[in-house]
Amino acid sequence: MVGSSDRPTPKRSTALWLAIGAMAVVLAWIAIDLYGPRPTDIRSFDPEAVGRLETAMWRSYYDREKLRLFTQLAELMRTQYRFPFLRSNVAAYQAAKAAFVFKEGLNRADYEKALPNLVRFYTAIRRVSNRLFDANRAAHLELEWWIIHRERASHPLIDLDQALADLPAEVYGVPVELLMEHARLRAEAMLIRDAKAEAGGLTAEDWVRIEELLISSWQSLWKGVNSPLIPTSNVNGGNEYKKE
Repeated sequence: MVGSSDRPTPKRSTALWLAIGAMAVVLAWIAIDLYGPRPTDIRSFDPEAVGRLETAMWRSYYDREKLRLFTQLAELMRTQYRFPFLRSNVAAYQAAKAAFVFKEGLNRADYEKALPNLVRFYTAIRRVSNRLFDANRAAHLELEWWIIHRERASHPLIDLDQALADLPAEVYGVPVELLMEHARLRAEAMLIRDAKAEAGGLTAEDWVRIEELLISSWQSLWKGVNSPLIPTSNVNGGNEYKKE
């Protein structure tokens, strides 16, 4: 026999239903944050902010600051791609994981272990983008410039420039020729960092110069992807876009 003390009181029942309702709201918010439609024009970014963030991310990567790199990537996703909070952190985790898997690699087979994370990262961007691009191809292009940069001693300089232009050409759907200045400036910043690190370390002035180059690089990219000569058919629902 159930005693009266075991029966749910009106207050207890109300609290239980409130808790269930609150949980339902939280779960709905999580589902919308992670999976809800979020169309955005990925060409609409602040090149100065991206340049500053990329400089900070380089410092975190080379200092092996995994958590700091993750938080910076999440900030990039929220402020430049307008990701919601949870989705920004999931994408940032994939990108940061890929970067450090690659960092520990010794050969191409090791480097390619970063590909699954890169594919997930670019798939997340593809899902919010109103520009059509192949996330798998973008991931491979990202990894390719990482490898060329790592093995730069065995490549002519133009290979790094080309690889750095090929990636955004895929993501933004623009002719690669419009992005070569962006690539050249970004490569110059990389090579300054590499040379200074090999010579004993970077000064504050070196990082200022690198940031200036990266800001100029992203300003050039912004101009390239927002050129009035670029057709507007490469958007979701467009019927003129053709995959090569």
